[in-house]
Amino acid sequence: MKTKPRIGFLGLGHMGLPMARNLHTAGYDIKAFDVLPAALAAAEAQGIATVATASEAASDVQIVLTMFPSGKHVLDAYREHLLATATPGTLFLECSTIDVAQAREAAELALAAGHRSADAPVSGGVVGAEAGTLTFMVGAEPEDMNELSEVLEVMGRRIVHCGGHGAGQAAKVCNNMLLGISMIGASEAFVLGERLGLTHQALFDVISSASGQCWSVTTNCPVPGPVPSSPANHEYQPGFAAALMSKDLGLASNAVELTQTDANLGVRAAELYRKFSESGGASADFSAIINAIRDGSL
Repeated sequence: MKTKPRIGFLGLGHMGLPMARNLHTAGYDIKAFDVLPAALAAAEAQGIATVATASEAASDVQIVLTMFPSGKHVLDAYREHLLATATPGTLFLECSTIDVAQAREAAELALAAGHRSADAPVSGGVVGAEAGTLTFMVGAEPEDMNELSEVLEVMGRRIVHCGGHGAGQAAKVCNNMLLGISMIGASEAFVLGERLGLTHQALFDVISSASGQCWSVTTNCPVPGPVPSSPANHEYQPGFAAALMSKDLGLASNAVELTQTDANLGVRAAELYRKFSESGGASADFSAIINAIRDGSL
């Protein structure tokens, strides 16, 4: 039987903890670390072995997986703790959503230190992390894909090799730019429908089976009623917080500017989510932007 690689898992937040738990449940030997004591305690409560430092998590493992809030956190951890500690040839698996340029810089640092590198940001939110149904968008060398796929398939349902280093992050920012645009469009449609006298259910029944059909309607519907599992039916408790959408759209805007792409809707979506987050919506699900559209506060 093939031996499962030992994994140093850093970042045990809303996404990281269920991902680490799924690996642990599947029989992987995990060395988990987070800077927050409460996150470490939550991991320990689920039987996951934790360590006291980031450096310890990166030592004597075959894969170092990071799930951090920003690219700066990733690059700082690589430079200050992880690269020098890891055994040569360790595969650094970066699952955070960060800037494409930062992902490529992280890969360059890892390779220069004698390691391997892959970026594999995720889509699917906390629900997908809990259920092990995430989609991973992977930027990696082809020869590393078999090893990566075995690990990622424990945490996700779909793994897409998008290209070389940074390609996973590139796919993620394109996907989330479209998601932000579509949620704003769905919200505007439902608010217009309300003012034209349509019930939420009637409009949902039309859109969900017509040319306007999209994930923002059929899965994460921004109004309560039609989709019982959507955040709208749970006081907009976040599956994907508006602050995170604002962050991702900011990354997309950076890419738009860098590539001189004419992406007016993407840039406008970034502006609207930034304003919504700064006006008190940051901790709500990103679908809650419908409330700001309804009251005209954007």
